[in-house]
Amino acid sequence: MNIDSSLMENLWKIYYYVALFATILFVLKLLIFSITGSDSEVAADFTTETDTDCSFNFLSLQAIIAFFMGFGWMGYAGLQQLAMNKIESFIYAIVVGLIFFFATAFLMFGVKKLEKTVKKDKSSAIGKLGKAYTKFEPNGKGQIEIEINGQLSIADAINQSSEEINSFEIIKVVEFKNDLLYIEKVKQTEN
Repeated sequence: MNIDSSLMENLWKIYYYVALFATILFVLKLLIFSITGSDSEVAADFTTETDTDCSFNFLSLQAIIAFFMGFGWMGYAGLQQLAMNKIESFIYAIVVGLIFFFATAFLMFGVKKLEKTVKKDKSSAIGKLGKAYTKFEPNGKGQIEIEINGQLSIADAINQSSEEINSFEIIKVVEFKNDLLYIEKVKQTEN
């Protein structure tokens, strides 16, 4: 038994076990994502979490696992099924691994774009009617229920008048500043 045939025998095993291990990790991570609804990336994932935008993180754990999965299966197939030599199988394994890497990174980017949080423009509530959600003391702070951007929302507000506003009374938003809505009680007209 010469060294070249021994290396060839062990090389396909290395490709096979790398591919098998990476595939198991890839499937487990997809299952966790499917069940929990979030990609629970670990600290060693080389990503940073920000609330500003969905950044395109190439170095996600899922993409790295996908690289090793593609690398391993192509290397194994090149040696065992396609009768390639060691160099050819290694080159094809790298190419397929990179294709898997970028395809997974692109798909993760697409999924992260779907996770956008809508920023409500509270200034659009000026002049609208709503209800006091909590009791407001004169010039006091509380919460109101009002439509913002077409969606019924609970928002912090300040009673701008010197009269008390009870829960569930109709209010009107008269001003917006410092991320707070300023309200006044709507006077009920007698018929």
